[in-house]
Amino acid sequence: MDDRTENQLGIALRYLCAVLPMLFYGVILAVVVSQDRDRLAWALADVGLGVIGLVLIRWRRRRPWPTALATALLTVFSTTATGPAQVAYVSLGTHRRWRQFIPVMVVSWLCLVARSSWNGVNQATVVSVVTGTVILGGLAVFGLYLRGRRDLAVSQREAALAAGREQLQRIEQAKLAERAKIAQEMHDVLAHRISLLSMLAGGLAYRTDLTAEETRETALAIQENAHQSLNELRGVLGTLRSDGALEAPQPNLAHLDALFDEVRAAGQQVEVDDTIDDRELLPTQTGRHAYRIVQEALTNARKHAPGSRVTAELGGRPGDGLRIRVSNPAPAGTSAGPGGRLGLVGLAERTRMAGGTISHAVQNGRFVLDVRLPWEA
Repeated sequence: MDDRTENQLGIALRYLCAVLPMLFYGVILAVVVSQDRDRLAWALADVGLGVIGLVLIRWRRRRPWPTALATALLTVFSTTATGPAQVAYVSLGTHRRWRQFIPVMVVSWLCLVARSSWNGVNQATVVSVVTGTVILGGLAVFGLYLRGRRDLAVSQREAALAAGREQLQRIEQAKLAERAKIAQEMHDVLAHRISLLSMLAGGLAYRTDLTAEETRETALAIQENAHQSLNELRGVLGTLRSDGALEAPQPNLAHLDALFDEVRAAGQQVEVDDTIDDRELLPTQTGRHAYRIVQEALTNARKHAPGSRVTAELGGRPGDGLRIRVSNPAPAGTSAGPGGRLGLVGLAERTRMAGGTISHAVQNGRFVLDVRLPWEA
């Protein structure tokens, strides 16, 4: 049920509550007139004032206080105006404006007393006043109850909207985090492969002493690296699929030897000092981060110190953490090339994701990158 339909039903219910007492007192007036024809004009005036009260409750929301006061005053001269007066009285109570509600409550009670004692004070007058007072008190409580229900519904609606907004924010944050993760993977993969292609292509461009067989081998290496880069790019982009497919196995420390062999085959000189103990106990996620860090460090070395010898030192054990130290000569005046220093930004971000620390500096003419990753015992 939408808000418009619910509002229309509420209006219909209020008018029904106003009309039912009018019908009750109308039947009584009809009985009285049937017994005494001289009271017809009085009965018509009573019904006319009741109809006026029914019309007045149309403004109970825009002008609740004047409407409740006017309909209450009508009840002094009209019994059929009791229904509209009670609806306007309850409507005013739902606004919870005590400076307006209490005076109208007092006026309504005085009007009740005046109407009940119109023909003198007797036992029926006392019963009527007591009954009317109880009804007025009950209607006041009912009005306050309706206001409490409305406030509760509003607060629940606002809480639901706030929860929906928070859920949307969490979804957007998750999307941004996933996009950043995919961008990082694409950078690591493509930077590594493209730098290898650049090194191999540079060899073909500047080496004039290569034999036909060596040229063919270099061209095949370029073709293989291009093919590998496409495959790895497809693997990274596969994480964008929403069909629930399993991700391809990700590289870890066990794949480092293959990485070193690959860059050596492309012409990069790499010396490795691996003293990692119990590497099979290293968490899978940490191993993946470690692989990408070494891969990016080798890529940076090819960019900033092409043709230089790179030293990679790996060490650590459970409880002491994992240390990755990669160093290469730092020739003065060497251009960083396209995307200069972005590799260090990516390395810092990946190290932060792994919960580790990173530092880099030039020591004795060599650029030294030092990364430490946590490794719980």
